[in-house]
Amino acid sequence: MVFIKTLYNIIEKLKVAFKKFVLFLALIFFIIISLSLTDIPFWMYYNLGVPEHELKTDPEYIVVMSGAGIPSASGLMRTYRTAEMGKKFPKAKIIVTMPGVSSDTTSASFLMKKEIVIRGIEANRISFENKGTNTRSQALAIKKIVKNNPPILVISSPEHLYRSVASFHKAGLTNSVGEPAFAQSISVSFAFDDVDLGGNTFIPDIGNNTHLRYQFWSNLKFQVIVYREYTAITFYRLKGWI
Repeated sequence: MVFIKTLYNIIEKLKVAFKKFVLFLALIFFIIISLSLTDIPFWMYYNLGVPEHELKTDPEYIVVMSGAGIPSASGLMRTYRTAEMGKKFPKAKIIVTMPGVSSDTTSASFLMKKEIVIRGIEANRISFENKGTNTRSQALAIKKIVKNNPPILVISSPEHLYRSVASFHKAGLTNSVGEPAFAQSISVSFAFDDVDLGGNTFIPDIGNNTHLRYQFWSNLKFQVIVYREYTAITFYRLKGWI
């Protein structure tokens, strides 16, 4: 009888805990959806990519962070921006950070170099850091490659830029600044008139509501990206890496 009563109490406590957990998830879901109806997620994302420091002199090195490989959205955007900065600063050496064998023509590091060369940068300006497997180890590896704390321009995706530059500074490369690889937004309007396109008329007309059709979903994605990066920044702080 005591066992049954104890088991009953445990089950009741579990029910209460489960209800609280469901309510907590519902609250999180409500906050995420509510924020997606505003521009706040975009600005959270944008602010991570705003450099805290400006170049005082031309960089001696341009370092492009590895990203998700290539071809990928992050890899292509970072190499595209690297080529732009390489043309702007023609005397700067370029270092591609990507684990792997750079001499292998199928490796991500070689393909990143190829993308940069395709966009008009001389191949002899490009070298590799292919040992580091995360932002911290890449910063430490770059520290071994360069000498005398030179001015460095670090190129990465907007959400990753703050942590990248902070990692370089912590590694002793205090003359490093960031350059975000933002995508170029489309300036053409995507609004349309449902009547012109035909189809079922009982569906609400959302042709002019581009926020609902596009920005709402982009804001959901921004939140996933930002919350992941906030978690990574917190971890790096706790580890003393930034």
